[in-house]
Amino acid sequence: MKPSPSAEAGDVSALSSLDDPVRRRLYDYVCEQGGPVSRDEASAAAGIGRTLAAYHLDKLEGAGLLTAAFQRPEGRGGPGAGRPAKLYTRADREFAVTVPPRDYELLTHLLLESAERDGSGVVRGAAGDAAERAGRTAGREARESAPRTGRPDAVITAALRGCGYQPSVQPDGDIALRNCPFDRAARTHRDIVCGLNLRMLRGVLEGTGDDPDRAALEPLEGRCCVVVRARG
Repeated sequence: MKPSPSAEAGDVSALSSLDDPVRRRLYDYVCEQGGPVSRDEASAAAGIGRTLAAYHLDKLEGAGLLTAAFQRPEGRGGPGAGRPAKLYTRADREFAVTVPPRDYELLTHLLLESAERDGSGVVRGAAGDAAERAGRTAGREARESAPRTGRPDAVITAALRGCGYQPSVQPDGDIALRNCPFDRAARTHRDIVCGLNLRMLRGVLEGTGDDPDRAALEPLEGRCCVVVRARG
């Protein structure tokens, strides 16, 4: 469904909240975590005071970019347990702004429907090839601009961010993707979109000089259907 003018105005207002560099840093940190984030954790990650972090986090919540819930620390309850902590997570809402308005969603739907109706598989194969080429380009550019020192997967996560993903390195070394840049299209064409995600991530890995077979399909609720496996 095409967003209404009022919805588009709300998207503009929400996204303008990310103009502030501190607010953007906090938003990115929350999005990359595997679970809810407290004000203390966010302030430490951003290198700012807790009060200032709370102010910006609440602004992001008010803009619809984050959601929040109150929760007591694990194992603590009853009288004397203290006040519940406010914890933040990335909102599932999708934001899209074009000025003047463009209906790229319709074009996406037409292309995906064409791929589904093509019994020969030629259209789907060509789209997959294009996705892999785009991933290789993003990976190569990230590798060429990366500093010589840093975390082993820093180049890959930088490339993934450039493609619109929100990567999060897990304790076991896997890289989970907290969002799907094509979520709205995936709701009606999941099989094709997941396949394109996989081909794009294989291209990203190849472009960074890594093993493309690290990309694997692992659909889970609330994140992208592809995960980058830890190095063996």
